[in-house]
Amino acid sequence: MSKFLDQILRPEVQSVQDALPTAEYEIKRLSRLCGERVSVTLKALPYGKTQDLKNISADVEIHILLAGCQELRDPALQAKFGGATPVETVKAMLLPGEIEDLSRAVERLTGYRQNTIREIKNGSGRAATRT
Repeated sequence: MSKFLDQILRPEVQSVQDALPTAEYEIKRLSRLCGERVSVTLKALPYGKTQDLKNISADVEIHILLAGCQELRDPALQAKFGGATPVETVKAMLLPGEIEDLSRAVERLTGYRQNTIREIKNGSGRAATRT
């Protein structure tokens, strides 16, 4: 068996679906308004969801954010901010820059907008020969 297979087949290595990364992000403007830290928990998106989102042409950033943050779909937010849909609620609650920053955070958790691989060079400092 190859070294790669030995490593990946270890019992502690989970499938992507079982171990999607999450992170908490503060929304600074809302923290100032509330007088305390206001944060949301964002979660990476699985492959199928990212593929579905590629077919959306309008409000893509909001859809990415909503897919990565279930809290923003809460009906209480819709009641407070008057949105007929979660998309409209997010538009009423957050500034465009906040939506973009949070959407990009979901993308980074998902593996986009960052380097996720690196080339391993041989001992001489040159890249290995490709075949």
